[in-house]
Amino acid sequence: MRAIAVPSAATFLALVLTAPVLTAQSIATVSPSPGMSKVRIVRLSEVMGAVQMDRGVGRGFEPAIENLPVVESSRIQTEAGAAEIEFEDNSTVRVAPDSEVDFPELERTASGVPVTEVRVVRGMAYVSLVKNRNSDFTLVFGPDKKPEALRLLPASHVRLRTNAMEAQLAVLGGTVQVDGADGAITVPRKRTVSFSFTQPNHPAISKDVAPESLDKWDSQSAEYHAQKATLSAFGNAPASYGLNDMAYYGAFNNAGGCGMMWQPYFAGAAWNPYSAGVWAWYGNAGYSWVSPYPWGWMPYHYGSWSYCPGNGWGWTPGGAWNGLGNVPALSKGILPRTGSPLPHPPSGPPAAGRLTLTLVTSSPLVVSGIDRKGSFIFRQDSAGLGIPRQGLGNLRHFSQTSFRRGTASTPVYLSLDRDRDSMSGRSGAGNSQLAPMTIHRGFAPSAEMPSEADFGGMNGPGSTSPNSGGASLPSRVSAMPSGPAAGGAPRGGGAAGNPR
Repeated sequence: MRAIAVPSAATFLALVLTAPVLTAQSIATVSPSPGMSKVRIVRLSEVMGAVQMDRGVGRGFEPAIENLPVVESSRIQTEAGAAEIEFEDNSTVRVAPDSEVDFPELERTASGVPVTEVRVVRGMAYVSLVKNRNSDFTLVFGPDKKPEALRLLPASHVRLRTNAMEAQLAVLGGTVQVDGADGAITVPRKRTVSFSFTQPNHPAISKDVAPESLDKWDSQSAEYHAQKATLSAFGNAPASYGLNDMAYYGAFNNAGGCGMMWQPYFAGAAWNPYSAGVWAWYGNAGYSWVSPYPWGWMPYHYGSWSYCPGNGWGWTPGGAWNGLGNVPALSKGILPRTGSPLPHPPSGPPAAGRLTLTLVTSSPLVVSGIDRKGSFIFRQDSAGLGIPRQGLGNLRHFSQTSFRRGTASTPVYLSLDRDRDSMSGRSGAGNSQLAPMTIHRGFAPSAEMPSEADFGGMNGPGSTSPNSGGASLPSRVSAMPSGPAAGGAPRGGGAAGNPR
């Protein structure tokens, strides 16, 4: 079991700009079923370590970055990494290391009901559905010729581990209906259903759930998403995915003559929301703007950004939802205050043999993270980049301190779960399993401190961890590089603007 090393800024830049295409395949043309729409996109909400994604644009698997839109026929595979996918209603799928998950169906009925099919090809994945879910969700696994297909009910929470020979479905919450010898069987929580793909027998049900080493990550992530922000606070947004992150990483403020605006913490007047990002190519749909910030989904698909003198940039809800075509639309295509142009997508498709992700950075990135002395450093103008979802408490106080001083800090330690590696030697998520780590404020008892080897080299010079999100598994890699700043020293105080 090992942790994942965090790449440096230079490593990430080289990855995006020069990495070769790993495989090639033709672009699939998908026609909607009668009465169905293919306009849905869902969100790649968390990326840790080595994760790749095939978005069906003819380039095969490419490096995955956080906040990438996931469309129908997308495929996600993890190596020494893990990923989370968030749906419109705040339901999630979490993918363990050494696994592959496909999305053969992402549709919407004429009445607006989402229809989702997720296939776990190999390895392990968790599915957590919200209680008030109004959708059709099918979990598929097993051989291509005769796969198993389970329709999951609202409030279902399951863990599926599968390989070419067998599968085990652990019911962590809710109930699941499985076809049995005498018809459908309702399986309650804390039961495991075992499937054999080589024997003609029916699924076997056992009265326990064996622990897996990523259960803690899953439970903490599910708890984070369960604390759902209300749509009304965000102008009755048409979807709820990404709202939790906005509620955690920022707040609405009265920006003087500009009225109420949502602003990220750790962002002064020197920061702007379009100084860094990635243009992702989606074939006939063109380029989609992908933000690196952990909250960077909703504000780039709904509402609008504007600059308020003396207060900096802020986001206001309203208007229509923008899917893949979310190119910023500001007055005259120029950023207020600076007069610099908005980032424009490339003029045409990416050249053959190149990645379909184009990095944009107009100023050095500022990233918060852990220093060598065991303190978490919150940096002004990082706008949340590098700050985990949980474990550090309310961010407003740290943001106000960083506004006054340029940085804020708190002692932290990481605990490593060494005892629950129940998957060693198994197929699927096996020997390259992530080490579940959790960040805590304060000072650790010496017996709980992980050794430097446990961090997989992540404490080397210039590295910071965790990156954007997840109290556990702090080796998370976001869409932007880790480290104090990409291409320059950390920016500190002196920026005008209201503390937030």
